[in-house]
Amino acid sequence: MFFGLFREVEVAAKQPRAADKRAHHNALERKRRDHIKDSFSSLRDSVPALQGEKQSVKQASRAQILDKATDYIQYMRRKNHTHQQDIDDLKKQNALLEQQVRALEKAKGNTTLQANYTSSDSSLYTNPKGSTVSAFDGGSDSSSESEPEEPPNRKKLRVEPS
Repeated sequence: MFFGLFREVEVAAKQPRAADKRAHHNALERKRRDHIKDSFSSLRDSVPALQGEKQSVKQASRAQILDKATDYIQYMRRKNHTHQQDIDDLKKQNALLEQQVRALEKAKGNTTLQANYTSSDSSLYTNPKGSTVSAFDGGSDSSSESEPEEPPNRKKLRVEPS
C-alpha cells in the first residue's frame, strides 16, 4: 500500500508541471501567431494595392497579401531597373558633354594662340566669322562697347528741346 501511495503523489506532482508547460507553450504559440498577424497587417499596409483593405468588409487573405506584395516587389524592381538605366544614360551624356566642353575650351585656346602669332598686329585677330577684330573688345563685332548698334531699318527719333 505504501508503494501505491508513493505513486499517486508522484503522478500528482507531475501534473502541475505538465499544466505549467502546456500553459507556457500556449502563451509562446499565441505570441508567435500575434507576431505573424501583425507582420501580415504591416505588409498589407505597405502594398499600395492593398491599402485601405483594413476598413473594408472583406479583408484580404494571407495568400492575397503575399501575391500582391510579390507583384509590387516585381513592379518596383522593374521601376528601379528603368531608373538605373536612365541614370547610366545621363552619366554617359554628361561625360560626352564634359568632353565637348574640354574640346571647345582647347579649340578656343588654340584659336587665340594662332591669331596672336599669325597677325602682324598682336592686338588684332580673325574671329570665326572671318572679320578682323581687336583682342580688347572680347570678340564682339560691334564698333564700340559704349554705343549700341541699332538695326539698319529703324528711324532715329528726334528729340526737340522744350
